[in-house]
Amino acid sequence: MTKRFAVRGVETEFSKGRNNPPMNAHPPPSGNAASAGTLYFSATYPSPVGLLTLACEDDSLIGAWIEGQKYFGDALAGKMMEHGNRPVLQKAMRWLDRYFAGERPGIAELPLSPAGSDFRQRIWRELCAIPYGETVTYGDIAKKAAAAMKTPTMSSQAVGGAVGHNPLSIIIPCHRVVGSRGNLTGYAGGLGVKIKLLALEGVNTERLFVPRQGTAL
Repeated sequence: MTKRFAVRGVETEFSKGRNNPPMNAHPPPSGNAASAGTLYFSATYPSPVGLLTLACEDDSLIGAWIEGQKYFGDALAGKMMEHGNRPVLQKAMRWLDRYFAGERPGIAELPLSPAGSDFRQRIWRELCAIPYGETVTYGDIAKKAAAAMKTPTMSSQAVGGAVGHNPLSIIIPCHRVVGSRGNLTGYAGGLGVKIKLLALEGVNTERLFVPRQGTAL
């Protein structure tokens, strides 16, 4: 049985009895994957930014990857079987329909269970707190996470690694994170997709730019 993620401000099964700040339902297991014998179900969703693959375990959504995305399914150790009629996958598709129609569906509406280390979980929680149509920097995320973890500092590079491994693209909005001067640094789904998602949310993308060299955070 999967454990779910928790979304800040929403008490769910994940937040009960734990010291994590809530973000959306049961917490995922520590580490990178479930047992090798796990069976996952998947469905494809044709979106305006490319074909998405959605995946679930039991009644929890564990993945939403853009076609060609880096780290596609890297935390899953079991087999994936196409089964688009699973209720949670259908719910995720309706959520995406609303998002791409310009609505603002809440992250907490979906039962999420992304697999990742405790550190990655912390960073993904911070991503869920970024408001629709706004951007923050990797440094902003690092400061908030460091304060929550009671550590004096945290590197933006470490945050960037966790952001890049977000397995729930669009839903956990890692596309809202930019570099310190508005530079559009690496996005696992591709910078073109990142720009389209920000534009959909009404972000003024003219002030953002793609750096010629490096990926300064």
